[in-house]
Amino acid sequence: MYGMSTEAPEKAGDEGPSSGGGAGSGGGSRFDLEKETELRFEVEAGERVQLELLSGLAEVFGSELNRNKKYTFGPGSKIAVFTWQGCSLSLSGKTEVAYVSKDTPMLLYLNTHAALEQMRRQAERENERGPRVMVVGPTDVGKSTVSRLLLNYAVRLGRRPTLVELDVGQSSVSVPGTMSALYIERPADVEEGFSVQAPLVFHFGSTTPGTNIKLYNKLTSCLAEVFSQRCEVNRKASVGGCIINTCGWVKGSGYQALVHCASAFQVDVVLVLDQERLYNELKRDLPHFVRVVLLPKSGGVVERSKDCRRETRDDKIREYFYGFRSTSFYPHAFDVRFSDVRIYKIGAPSIPDSCLPLGMSQDDTQLKLVPVSPGRDLTHHVLSVSCVEDDAEAGESRSRGILESPVCGFIVVTAVDTQAQVMTVLAPAPRPLPRHTLLIMDIRFIDLK
Repeated sequence: MYGMSTEAPEKAGDEGPSSGGGAGSGGGSRFDLEKETELRFEVEAGERVQLELLSGLAEVFGSELNRNKKYTFGPGSKIAVFTWQGCSLSLSGKTEVAYVSKDTPMLLYLNTHAALEQMRRQAERENERGPRVMVVGPTDVGKSTVSRLLLNYAVRLGRRPTLVELDVGQSSVSVPGTMSALYIERPADVEEGFSVQAPLVFHFGSTTPGTNIKLYNKLTSCLAEVFSQRCEVNRKASVGGCIINTCGWVKGSGYQALVHCASAFQVDVVLVLDQERLYNELKRDLPHFVRVVLLPKSGGVVERSKDCRRETRDDKIREYFYGFRSTSFYPHAFDVRFSDVRIYKIGAPSIPDSCLPLGMSQDDTQLKLVPVSPGRDLTHHVLSVSCVEDDAEAGESRSRGILESPVCGFIVVTAVDTQAQVMTVLAPAPRPLPRHTLLIMDIRFIDLK
């Protein structure tokens, strides 16, 4: 992607260290965990915390920790270190909170993984497809964490599952405002998450599905189609199945989007986190052969403020250009002539039904491609670089092609000179741009580097 410039968990052992520990106040603190307990901690704003496994076995969201290796977590990180057999940990740096909990749903999550693994084994034996799982629930119940956990456990058994990321506000794969799929071949890095060398990413353009629900459902269908095509030619992908992480909008059109997703991906299992009402609605509305399972959220899940969400989004965009901890990549700034690019916004403004052409519905405007003339108001906007060929046909087929084409990367407009008819952009690789069709996002990013 444009932008890259540079065994099953065991539940064993009766003997475990005695529980204990101290508050993570600034120096190093030692925590001795009994089996099936977890250390939860949150990192203070502007601080970094180091974690080290001293003895025993432990994991973070399904990724195993290496002994005597220091792991660093940045500001705002909310981490749970779980041990099946008991372990000793060292924590240094300023934490908002650090405590050991015995009240954890990990055993239920492991049982869920075991049930999915049985389905994969059956798929292997009978030459069928593996489980397609949708993880749903309201905002801040740990959907991303459960998805990561189940993917890690699957890949540690040699499976090759696919992560489908439909959370346009807090994507774990690409920048916010996108919908994506990622073929998982190795466990997530404890600090950085899954390797995103070759994700399939579609432009949505906003952090809320409600801004254009028609486009959201359209792109869900596109991802489902591409995933099914991959399963036809890749047996490991087919058996591995997929884990679909959804957004937290579960009422009205948001609920209908979940039902649409279940149908588009032909899901077999829906995991509902922490909401009985949603569980019962899906039991009622989905086909009888879809298994709907209600799971508790972890006690370590914390509600995030709007400011926290915005900071997380900014961090994700910054990470795209500069790499993890801002040390890996070296982005480039250069000028692009207005005449060299075509900029579009997907979705025309709503107009009264009485003003629409005969036979046209309001829905049609949501998938309309609207040309954007570069101006100063473009400054700081994130733009997606579409993969559509620059010489693609004009008209409706081109419009559909742009809608349904993945993107090959992102740029940020840092300055616009209307007199010289050029804009300065921050890009992850040197000029020229790989394609010249750009899609504007509602999302802005101010580069403070």
